[in-house]
Amino acid sequence: MIPFFKDIKSDLPASIVVTFVAIPLCLGIALASGAPLFAGIIAGVVGGIVVGAASGSALGVSGPAAGLATIVVGALATLGGSWQTFLLAVMLAGVLQLAAGFLRLGIIAYYFPSSVIKGMLVGIGLIIILKQIPHAIGYDTSASAGDFFSQPEGEHLFDSLRNSANHLTAGAILAAGLALFILILWEQVLAKKHKLFGMLNGPLVAVLSGIALNYGYQHQFLPFDLGEKQVVQLPVAVSVGDFFKQFTFPDFSQIMNPDVYVIAFVIAIVASIESLLSVEATDKMDPRKRITPTSRELKAQGLGNLVSGLIGGLPVTQVIVRSSANVSFGGKTKLSTILHGCFILISVIALPSLLNMIPLATLAAILLMVGYKLAKPVVFKHMYKQNWEQFVPFVATIAGMLATDLLKGVGIGLGCAVFFILKNNYQNPFSHIKDEEGAQHEHRVVLAQEVTFLNKAQLQTLLNDIPANSKVVIDASNTKSIHYDVQEIIQNFQTHAKTIGIDLKIQGIELALQPTMGH
Repeated sequence: MIPFFKDIKSDLPASIVVTFVAIPLCLGIALASGAPLFAGIIAGVVGGIVVGAASGSALGVSGPAAGLATIVVGALATLGGSWQTFLLAVMLAGVLQLAAGFLRLGIIAYYFPSSVIKGMLVGIGLIIILKQIPHAIGYDTSASAGDFFSQPEGEHLFDSLRNSANHLTAGAILAAGLALFILILWEQVLAKKHKLFGMLNGPLVAVLSGIALNYGYQHQFLPFDLGEKQVVQLPVAVSVGDFFKQFTFPDFSQIMNPDVYVIAFVIAIVASIESLLSVEATDKMDPRKRITPTSRELKAQGLGNLVSGLIGGLPVTQVIVRSSANVSFGGKTKLSTILHGCFILISVIALPSLLNMIPLATLAAILLMVGYKLAKPVVFKHMYKQNWEQFVPFVATIAGMLATDLLKGVGIGLGCAVFFILKNNYQNPFSHIKDEEGAQHEHRVVLAQEVTFLNKAQLQTLLNDIPANSKVVIDASNTKSIHYDVQEIIQNFQTHAKTIGIDLKIQGIELALQPTMGH
């Protein structure tokens, strides 16, 4: 038990920061999903305690995910608005993820190129910065899609940035500015000068300063104020019974409803992909470079969704925003993740009124620091110095994420990476050694380990250009895989060679093809 707590000096303050970041995210995503606000809190608690305990990830933090918000909205519409029926689908999604974990399907995480994962991290960092600027200056009007708190309905990310210039709020700007000042001063100066500041937590001090500032606004000690939507809005239960009434249970009578299974499958697929992407990204940020067992992560996510659906929560995934905050502010082990889940639960029971004093601008400042650490200019410089095969997928992933969303952006980056793989495969299908001395020209064609249908044109052109009465060796001794179409080209050349006096020798391949068309 002792080793589990050996890094508590680092994990405890990191868990507190992640708690402050997670609570408004849980509420914003629930709001965006058209779900009860408390469903987001439940998912946050389950993501921390249940998934955190079962996962093999040292630094990953799970909870409700923005990427699933639109799926939840569509699912509720399909199910006639029945929240209880939707919870049944969440439970079944968890069962599917558990099955995927036991089938060891987590291995697909290793098929994402490093350039795409690094691009995803930088893209997340830029999105965090861009989304937090409006909150930092007070543009927190109504509601809808909640990647990082909320996004006004019908607005694109860049629309929100433009419109925010017309909604400056002095109280919010002061809160964000004070928080940024404390965070930078703490990290760059104070923590290096005295151990006391290293033991205390800069973001916690920033949050406490935000609460104090808002208190000053409310009691007119300062000539500013904050609107209702510019502070954390945690549901406040007036009694123990009222608190437990917020838990909801699935409608098991809908177990034969085919729509439930379709929705469960979609949730399981999207949640698993987002979790595996987050796992890869978080492992790259880990200073200790630990590797998360991905199939175990699928099992942990499945267990989390099973429990979350059972007690009335939103679907959960591992979330890169919370995970990166955990890394940025010193988390060392999964104790930080588990403690953050406990703190969310304690907060909604004991401290809702105090937490509702926290300005969103203060939390935005903390996330601005997280975003900057993910998207430092030095990362672009490092990737640019590498070859184009690394830099282009990296930039394409970032651009795709900014223009669309995380999954589509990763898909665009992955497409670019695959293009370079196919390009290299196309350009290097064989080596051609030509000896033109002597009466009989000699040509030796050594095939690569993998020869696909993409190499047909090059091989066909080469064979067509070999003059009559030459000596040719086609060497496939080291070839492990050769496409049927390529074998067909070699077979046709074998037949044609006899008619023009070519002495052909084929090594390392048995041509077992169907008779040539027309014969």
